[in-house]
Amino acid sequence: MITLTHVCKTYKVSKRDAGFSSAFKALFHKEYEYVTALDDVSFTISDGEMVGYIGPNGAGKSSTIKILSGILTPEKGTCLINGLIPWKNRIEHVKNIGVVFGQRTQLWWDVPVLDSFELLKEIYRIDGHAYRQNLEQLSEMLNLSGLLKMPVRQLSLGQRMRCEIAASLLHSPKILFLDEPTIGLDAVSKLAVRDFVLKLNKEKNTTVILTTHDMQDIEALTNRIILIGKGRLLLDGTINDIKDGYDSTEEALAAFYRRHNI
Repeated sequence: MITLTHVCKTYKVSKRDAGFSSAFKALFHKEYEYVTALDDVSFTISDGEMVGYIGPNGAGKSSTIKILSGILTPEKGTCLINGLIPWKNRIEHVKNIGVVFGQRTQLWWDVPVLDSFELLKEIYRIDGHAYRQNLEQLSEMLNLSGLLKMPVRQLSLGQRMRCEIAASLLHSPKILFLDEPTIGLDAVSKLAVRDFVLKLNKEKNTTVILTTHDMQDIEALTNRIILIGKGRLLLDGTINDIKDGYDSTEEALAAFYRRHNI
């Protein structure tokens, strides 16, 4: 179970005006301002849920995921995931989570995919039998058999994303964070990723938290959405809670953003 309670996070960022003189002045005298990324955010996600965590750019989605994965520490509030505080019990915590970033890779660019998997096996200290079993199952489900000996740089985007998802699941995590997993993919690759995630959730009861701007992904994969804007939680419900009266989810979401001035 994931429990986030009254979490707040701010960033200290440098502040300066445009222009050469301002840039020169900033070399000797920097000014700073504080930007609120998360403002009193609370929610609970049960085991096996598939949740869409959505909002416009700069809403606080990435900050939330970084706190949930243990990368960031909030100034206020608490976070408990399967009995662990992510940033305090980081080593133990990462054994239970998988993370996929659509625009970043966890694979080594110039080596075959299988070599990256072997390195991840050592990093996560996966038992040899469990590793072989997981690799065989993931290869079959994601159709990776013809890709494992290819260098990552030779893969298409769709092929690489299938490998990224497999890499994040080699250690059998209980929770999977998906950040824009289908960005840039063609229709066939998107369907393959969606089908796999649904099957994973059904067969292994894996908890899935999906952040994306693709509302087709949200509608296909999740039955609950948490909507955040300007660091504040604005909605915790279903797509139908915002879609009423609109022909498309995108139109409904845009109208929701306008109503809340985000």
